[in-house]
This record gives sequence, structure tokens and C-alpha cells, in this order.
Amino acid sequence: MSHILAMHRHKPGNHTADVNAPMKTMTPFRPKWKGTLTDRERFNRQMHYQPIDRCFNMEFGYWDDNFRVWPFFAENGITNNDEADIFLNFDRFLRIEGEIWMCPPFEERVVEVRENTQVWIDVNGLRAEVPTDNHDTIPHYIGSSIVTPDDWKKVKAERFQVDHPARKVDIAALKQAHPADRDYPLGVWVGSMIGKIRDMLTLEGLAYAIHDYPLMVEDMVETSCQLVEQFLDQVLPHFDFDYAGGWEDICYRGGPLVSVKFFNRVVVPRYERIHQKLAAHGIDIWWIDCDGDVRPILPGMMRGGINCLFPFEVNSCTHPADLLREYGRDLRIMGGFDKMALGAGPEAIKAYMQTLVPLVERGGYIPFCDHRCPPNVKPEDYLYYLDLKEEMFGLASGAAPVNSGLLRVSPGYSPAG
Repeated sequence: MSHILAMHRHKPGNHTADVNAPMKTMTPFRPKWKGTLTDRERFNRQMHYQPIDRCFNMEFGYWDDNFRVWPFFAENGITNNDEADIFLNFDRFLRIEGEIWMCPPFEERVVEVRENTQVWIDVNGLRAEVPTDNHDTIPHYIGSSIVTPDDWKKVKAERFQVDHPARKVDIAALKQAHPADRDYPLGVWVGSMIGKIRDMLTLEGLAYAIHDYPLMVEDMVETSCQLVEQFLDQVLPHFDFDYAGGWEDICYRGGPLVSVKFFNRVVVPRYERIHQKLAAHGIDIWWIDCDGDVRPILPGMMRGGINCLFPFEVNSCTHPADLLREYGRDLRIMGGFDKMALGAGPEAIKAYMQTLVPLVERGGYIPFCDHRCPPNVKPEDYLYYLDLKEEMFGLASGAAPVNSGLLRVSPGYSPAG
């Protein structure tokens, strides 16, 4: 089951699913970067091109296998990314989520056992083939529970009711967990308008559905938007959020998995509706987690109100400097450290880190690995990467003090323009 669940643990940042859930007690493995601002002040200043004490320090996370094979995780009982964030003492970066998708989900169960694999029904109603040896991999999806408009009508009635009791947010509990005087950035999760639909239908199923049943697909997008709007209406009046975050994964190395025309006609208007609600409550940073080459649909995303890319896969797209140069201060990027460089050793790590210096200096950019860090990265190289990042972008680097101008770090590659 872990292979299927891993597909739904893609979202970055600690979240608040159960504010009363106990957290494992642990001693941090590394000291927190020194600073003179709170994490919240630093994040907001850095994303708004204002003077900072040092760079915001965060990472996207790690594959499940890392927790088994990296000694500093395995020997200290670190088993997931939320624990890793605390163990490695990163700046806090939290969010509030709601029930904005299928509710209740499908019950996960084994439907067939093969020689080296099992076939599961996953939470989205997909038949998924996964290895029996429990190693981390993307499931092989065989088929969906939704193919025709009649299938969708049935699933929508059973699992997408906007007024389902589970969608009611416990505001009091969340206020207790996240007081107004908090010292960390807090975001609101706005989910997905098309990526989760791709998950529910499979990529092949979505392609056929857009052609054969376009009204069904648009109703799925509209339903997704209504669920997010209903959640936002509950929480936005009660919290001073620092950002909004979402997830799509609707691109691959060759570009978007849907046509730009479809994206602009069906998806972007729903972004615009969500953005109206966010802007009305002062939220002006909205990042979207979308792998692959987002460039063809980026103008539509930005027209819809999205102004930050996360975690920005370099090899599937381009160096982050290229898009920041093209879009100027209208675009921010979080991530963009090439995981291939991480796996190539210290020299490659240092060379790539130097290319990010001008981006940190300009503001609106926070460097970290451009996806979950894979287990092929040597643990000693990863620790070197963390040390180097602090050396170059932390307070100890000789960075300029608060309010004295841009963060000053070692010289590196400077993109043209």
C-alpha cells in the first residue's frame, strides 16, 4: 500500500490534518541556521524582494527509501518528511488543508496477487500494480473506476458532495494550533484543478475523456473548484495566511499533458475564481507544484493568479534563471536545485550552487532540491550540500544585515540580462 500512498504524499510543507496528533520527540541533527528575523518575516521579505538576514532554509523532502538507507535517518528513527524537517532543523513552513477532494475515498484493497506484484484498488478507484517487495516506485495504473459520464455521475453523487459533514473545518482547533502571533509562514492549500482528475482517470483515460466526454471533464474541474471555494470560504476570514499552495503535475518533459487550448479554456477560469478569493484576503503568493516543462501553460497559470513555481524540475524544464529573467518580478521560484548535480558529487554540487547566487540575491527565489531527493545521492554528499548552502546563503556567510540591501554572497554564474 505504501507505493500508492506515496503518490499522495507529494505535497510539500508540514500540514495540519490532525492538530491533536502526537509528534515524535527528537533531538535535531543539525543546528538551526542563525538569523535575526523570524521564519515568517524572512519568508515574506524574501518572496517580496525585501532585505533579509539570510536565505529561507527549507527542502522538499526525500524518497521513502532514503529513510531506510541513509544512516543519519535510519539510525535516528526518522521515517517521513515531516520528521526530517524537524530533525534537520529547517525553517518552519506549514499549511492548513481541508477535505477538498474525494470524500470518502475508495477503500484500498488487494484484488489480485501476481508473481512479483500485487494489484490494488487505490484511494482514487484506480487499479494499480505495485511491487510486492515494498520498494519505492511509481505504480503502474491499469484502469479507472470512471470512464463514462454515468460512472462520473455515480461517483460524484457518492464522493464529491460539497456539503459532506467531513468538509466542515474545525476553526477553533486550527486557531489554537496556529495562533495569530506565530513566527512561521502559514499557507492555505488550494489543491488541484486538473492534476487530481488525471490521477482519478489515468493519463490515457483523461486524454480519451477530453475528446469523447468534454462536458464530463469540465464538470470534474468545476466540482474541484467548488470544493476549494467552499473550504476557502470557511478558513480565509479567520487566518492571516502568508501564501497559498497547490499541486497539478500536469506536465512532463515534453510539455503539458493536456492541450494549451483546453488548459486556458477550462482550467484557467477556475484559477481566476480562486485567486479572487485569495486576493480579497491579502494572499499574494500562490505557488503550484507541477513537474515537467510548464513553460507552455505558464502564461495561463499566471493569468489565473499563480505566481510561483515549486519545486521546479530543472532537467524537465530549464534553469530557474531563464524563467526569472523572462518574467521578472512577476514570477517567483522555490526549488530548482538540480537533483542530478546532487547525485554527481561535491564538485557538481558547488558548481550548480554558484549558478543560484544571483537568484538568491535578486529575491523571490528560495533554493532547494527540484524534487524529492533520491536515494542515489550519497548521504555525505547531501550533508555537504546542506553545509554549502548555509555557507553561501546563511548568516555565517557574511550576508548583509537586515535593512541594508540585498543578501551578499559569493560570486557565481550571472545569467544574461
